[in-house]
Amino acid sequence: MKYRIPAVAGTFYPDTAVQASAALNGLFADLDFPSKPAKALIVPHAGWIYSGKVAAQAYRVLKARKAQIKRVVLLGPSHRCQLKGCAVPSNDIFLTPLGEIPVDMQSCEQLRRLGLAEQSDLPHNQEHALEVQLPFLQYCLDQFQLVPLSVGQCPPEQIADILAHFAQANDTLIIISTDLSHFLPYQQAFDTDAKTIERILHCDDQLSPHDACGCHALNGLMHFSKQQGWQPELMAKANSGDINHSKDEVVGYASFIVN
Repeated sequence: MKYRIPAVAGTFYPDTAVQASAALNGLFADLDFPSKPAKALIVPHAGWIYSGKVAAQAYRVLKARKAQIKRVVLLGPSHRCQLKGCAVPSNDIFLTPLGEIPVDMQSCEQLRRLGLAEQSDLPHNQEHALEVQLPFLQYCLDQFQLVPLSVGQCPPEQIADILAHFAQANDTLIIISTDLSHFLPYQQAFDTDAKTIERILHCDDQLSPHDACGCHALNGLMHFSKQQGWQPELMAKANSGDINHSKDEVVGYASFIVN
């Protein structure tokens, strides 16, 4: 077995099972768990103290389907290394404080053989965009396999081809990990993110890194959603200034379900 060790446990989220479980219980406290047939989620990936509540508003819809979902295709940006296209890891287990998540190595190999992704651990080793989502999935789902994709510069059509490979399986959930604007003054960020949210609701597949750091994966989902007639629904929005009360440089967050 080859393990991908957590890189940001203890900074972006707690690094023990007890503390992580308690934090998740707090994030989901007082939320209802509606039965909504989400085909995909769009969720932020900052530290839980900043974006965890926003993410939980989307993740809560999974509770009703937790026995049905057996595979999660998780796509997020490569923050720490330059990447063209998509990369799957060679690791067959991703570790979190809550335990082990098996990687669907067969699906990863199929994507590699189809030329839709390369195999590389470098974009995954220190990346937080995928990692911070994993305890949410462990909290909301039963046993599942993971298809982790680090996404660099990549045309929407390539991401749409990846999603098409999985979208017909009723036991598969697609997740796009992305924040919105970065380091703008509070009001400017609020206005900018409102425009980006509206574009997402209309399945605009031409978002830029200034709109959303995970724009390449997000554009692919938007492109595919237009093809399939899927519709995003906003679940929550906020920015870091709402938590730390800074008005100078904030980061924007929003979560959606896609049906």
